[in-house]
Amino acid sequence: MDNIYSIKMKKLLFMKAIWTSILLLAIISNISTQDRLTGETFTTRSEILAINGIAATSQPLATQAALDILKQGGSAMDAAIAANAVLGLVEPASCGIGGDIFAIIWDAESEQLYGFNGSGRSPRSLTVDYFIDNDMDEIPLFGPLPVSTPGTVDGWFMMHERFGRLPITDLLAPAIAYGKNGFPVSEVIAYEMGTNYENKIDFPGFANTYLPNGRTPQKGEVFINADLAKTYELIANEGRDVFYRGTIARTIDSYMKQHGGFLSYEDLSSHTGEWVEPISTNYRGYDVWELPPNGQGTAVLQMLNILEAYDISAMGFGSPEYLHVLTETKKLAYEDRAKFYADPEFSQLPIQELLSKEYAAKRNQLIDPNKAAKTYPAGNLEIETGNTTYLTVADKDGNMVSLIQSIYYEFASGMVPDGLGFVLQNRGQMFNLTDPNHGNAYKPGKRPFHTIIPAFITKDGKPWVSFGLMGGAVQPQGHAQIVVNLIDFGMNLQEAGDAPRIRHVGSSQPTGSTMINGGTLNLESGFNYETIRELRKKGHKIGTGVGIYGGYQAIGVDVKSKVYSGASESRKDGQAAGY
Repeated sequence: MDNIYSIKMKKLLFMKAIWTSILLLAIISNISTQDRLTGETFTTRSEILAINGIAATSQPLATQAALDILKQGGSAMDAAIAANAVLGLVEPASCGIGGDIFAIIWDAESEQLYGFNGSGRSPRSLTVDYFIDNDMDEIPLFGPLPVSTPGTVDGWFMMHERFGRLPITDLLAPAIAYGKNGFPVSEVIAYEMGTNYENKIDFPGFANTYLPNGRTPQKGEVFINADLAKTYELIANEGRDVFYRGTIARTIDSYMKQHGGFLSYEDLSSHTGEWVEPISTNYRGYDVWELPPNGQGTAVLQMLNILEAYDISAMGFGSPEYLHVLTETKKLAYEDRAKFYADPEFSQLPIQELLSKEYAAKRNQLIDPNKAAKTYPAGNLEIETGNTTYLTVADKDGNMVSLIQSIYYEFASGMVPDGLGFVLQNRGQMFNLTDPNHGNAYKPGKRPFHTIIPAFITKDGKPWVSFGLMGGAVQPQGHAQIVVNLIDFGMNLQEAGDAPRIRHVGSSQPTGSTMINGGTLNLESGFNYETIRELRKKGHKIGTGVGIYGGYQAIGVDVKSKVYSGASESRKDGQAAGY
């Protein structure tokens, strides 16, 4: 009897175990599709919500500095300047006052968007003959030759004069304090600093500023830049002209002359930024705004004009059909980018034609839905020749700033003027030396083609989203993906940035080179193998890369409830915060 009872109990326990396993599998299966309140299969989080003000930057110390300024009664512009100054200190491989600045600003009082182009020009004493005489067919990436006039400080003061409230001394105070007392270097920034400095060690001033222990600071190490703090103090106390006509300008002039450079006191003293009219296209009822050339924002609008012809929502996020069309659209827009985008002071650019829906329809006819193109021609339009950080801030009055600032490459030119604590940009490397008739051909006193682009979206004439996505040539294709995520796929602000992205490389560059064998479609982790397989069948060469998909910040606004939402993605060290 005991044996029979034992056998029955074992059978019951066995059956219970089976049913328990089935139940667990059912629960796990349910969890696998419904375990996130945000509703997406990729890693994301909820948006930040606030009423009085909000800031989103690529480093938390900068975000907190912006919030402190807002709480002191500062405007969105004030907070953006304060955050940008902190970023120039804490994120020195990507940005700083040795570089340029662009912004799109929503002014709540006038209910209008304003654009600012703060890019600097090439040295007036450097002619193309210098490069010819030295057998150069391209401008070097590092050293004194690619250095162009820094436009950031001038941009701060021009935008502050129009939209600021608090004195510049208050705005630069947080960055000055961190420069003097130090700050712990965050993880992604430590990685970027540590992987892009070795070819600049021998440039004068670089090691003294950025290699305090013979190497770049590691994650969590406290980094002090007392020289930059002193430079900020000079700017705070003496104003814009100390940078362009005073002590700082003369230091840069002397340093460049001593080390074979051409940027001069005259280049600095004659510099000024420019207020510009933002350009836009309407995408499914939303107006998407960018800045005109010499930046690449036009490419975003061209891509959206082509994508609007497709039922993207029905294709589905991450589908091979969507990613194929997106990639081919990018190829088309970037061919025009290589041919037409340049300094409008030197060329009359066919912007209206490039942005027309009719032109987009013609370009769309070139796309084969089943085959990746090896190459595309640029558009046949008439033309007369002649490493980045993004932040966004909104204040209690409804003003919003979309601001991007860069020194171009990681640690830029590597040239650090004596005792100033910042590196000079190498944006001049973008010029074309081989074709004198090219729109971006090198000329003295000319603004080079620029990659950094702020963005803004309005709906029915009201602000909807201020956003940007840093990362060089990825920016237009990244902007387009954000817009599609928000509008076609209905993602919220945080999801739209956290969603896996693509980056197609190998297409035409502003120097005039052409796409080679279709380029490479890099897919971030998060796309499934079936999608990759189908894209390969269409002829796409698939690649991957670390840290090449950009870094996104955004602020959205519900104009009815007057509630802000904020997002800062996990690819960077950033933070969105409000109060």
